[in-house]
Amino acid sequence: MEHDPEDGRPCREDHVFPVRIYYEDTDAGGIVYHAAYLRFSERARTELLRELGYSNRSVAFAVVDCTIRYHRPARLDDALEVRTRATGAGGATLSLAQSIWRAGELLVTIRIRIARLGENGRPKRLPAQLRHVFAQLQGDIMGEG
Repeated sequence: MEHDPEDGRPCREDHVFPVRIYYEDTDAGGIVYHAAYLRFSERARTELLRELGYSNRSVAFAVVDCTIRYHRPARLDDALEVRTRATGAGGATLSLAQSIWRAGELLVTIRIRIARLGENGRPKRLPAQLRHVFAQLQGDIMGEG
């Protein structure tokens, strides 16, 4: 995540997470299995939250809803980027737009909303600081075209 050189706060840029495609991610034809993209996007969201100071141990999230669109397939040994952008924060939820790219080519777009869970498994209010940081990170939806 990029930080403002003036005050060190996160900028409104996409968080970028690199992914390499391994044999275990593909089907018999060497094409990435559709569910693998969800794993890649989960890893990217986890790393974004970790960079913001929220590990899986400190804050538990569950997917509330997810929309995924496949534009082009990835293949064995491809180097990909998962780009994540904050698009909203509610009382207990965070909304994100994610896209997966290969060398400037859009492969997948994902819109996802996750909810913070308390120890009882029910939604729990987001920490005020996390809502504040997400508000700073919000920007235009990236790269759909």
